[in-house]
Amino acid sequence: MRPERSTVSAGDAAAHYPTHASSHDARVAGYYSRRAHRRHAFCADGFQTKLTGVVLAPVSAFQYRDSVLHAEDIALPQLAAAHNTPLYVYSRRTLTESWERFARLFKGTPHQVCYAVKANGTLAILQVLAKLGAGFDIVSGGELARVLRAGGDPHKIVFSGVGKRRDELEQALAAGVGCFNVESAAELDRLNELALARKQQAPVALRVNPDVDADTHPHIATGHSGAKFGIELSKAEALAMQASQLPGIQLEGVACHIGSQITAVEPFREAARRLTDLAARLQTRGLALKHLDFGGGFPVRYQQNESLPEVATLLNELHALAEARSLIMRIAPGRAVVAPAGLLLTRVEYLKITAQRRFAIVDVGMTELIRPALYDAWHEIREVQSRKDATAELCDVVGPVCESADFLGRGRRLAAQPGDLLAIMDTGAYGASMASNYNARPRVAEVLVDGARATVIRRRETLDDLMAHEILP
Repeated sequence: MRPERSTVSAGDAAAHYPTHASSHDARVAGYYSRRAHRRHAFCADGFQTKLTGVVLAPVSAFQYRDSVLHAEDIALPQLAAAHNTPLYVYSRRTLTESWERFARLFKGTPHQVCYAVKANGTLAILQVLAKLGAGFDIVSGGELARVLRAGGDPHKIVFSGVGKRRDELEQALAAGVGCFNVESAAELDRLNELALARKQQAPVALRVNPDVDADTHPHIATGHSGAKFGIELSKAEALAMQASQLPGIQLEGVACHIGSQITAVEPFREAARRLTDLAARLQTRGLALKHLDFGGGFPVRYQQNESLPEVATLLNELHALAEARSLIMRIAPGRAVVAPAGLLLTRVEYLKITAQRRFAIVDVGMTELIRPALYDAWHEIREVQSRKDATAELCDVVGPVCESADFLGRGRRLAAQPGDLLAIMDTGAYGASMASNYNARPRVAEVLVDGARATVIRRRETLDDLMAHEILP
């Protein structure tokens, strides 16, 4: 099955965003322009001929056996029959191997790998990672509660996020989290006040904005000068010196995070250089730092044609930068750990053929997987069982939600007929965690497969669940 063709050309992007557009609009236009040029470079059959890069991805647990797609040792039609569709299916083996490939890189050396909970905060997923010794990067009090419920070590938790409320900071101080990644002077003052009230010192790293363009989708780029995240690099040194004088603050490190699904290595390197230079200046001024937090953003291969950086080589470079300053390296992978471990199982409800298009209408929508609608993201869509009685044709795979943006994939070559199952691949990250109840659609069930055993780790919501907290006056 071929990757979809981009529906936005370089010329279309330039025409849509005029020269007087905001910096954000210009960044959006640039992203789609670069993306269009990359896609136009594909070979005639839709794939580039050369693949490069190591992405720390294990061999997929989702393989065909006798022309039927399996999750580890269980056929997907068996899971659909037992649990209905839509259904999120995760592989424990892939999740474990994905995590261990990061952890093994630095075994025997000072480091901390913190799983980014926002990628997927399902309790059972967190429990598997906690048992593997993972740290956790959180961005809310709710994520803190989830990690603790799943058995995570509070001392291995890093609390990131630009808008931490008072009650969330108090909750984290009470739990004894390992570090607060502070993103503004105002947050630093608030945390100092709350820590003093509890007769504590809060362990802190200053998250800086290194002003590096990550060349990723504008909605998931966080390290450029127009982003809301982080402390301006030009102001970070002075704020660090102020922080070192606050009685309720223990300044332990500096941090950055420049975005998600970054497919070029140079933005990582440039951000790391700027962060390391800042750390060196602070050490020269007498600050006893403990760690450098380089954040996450490490990519996964959603399409066979994608050329990705050699992540293992990059991480060794980052580790060497930290070691050169006698500092512990921290990273926060999320997508790279959990995306390959999940798929979204869906059933074709209808085929609809118009003068312009052929639609495969499925029971999954943007309520279950918003990434295609939100980011124009691409996911491989596989037929669970091959059909010999139908010809594969180009179609748009769309959902039932009452929005034109509700699509899962455009221009896919499929032979699937009504009633057939499709698998939307690599949806372990930012799938279930971004799901909604729009159009009064209950959230779907999730199962974790471990060999030949499947466990329901989130039951399917009911309509009564949706209305349980509402009151008729």
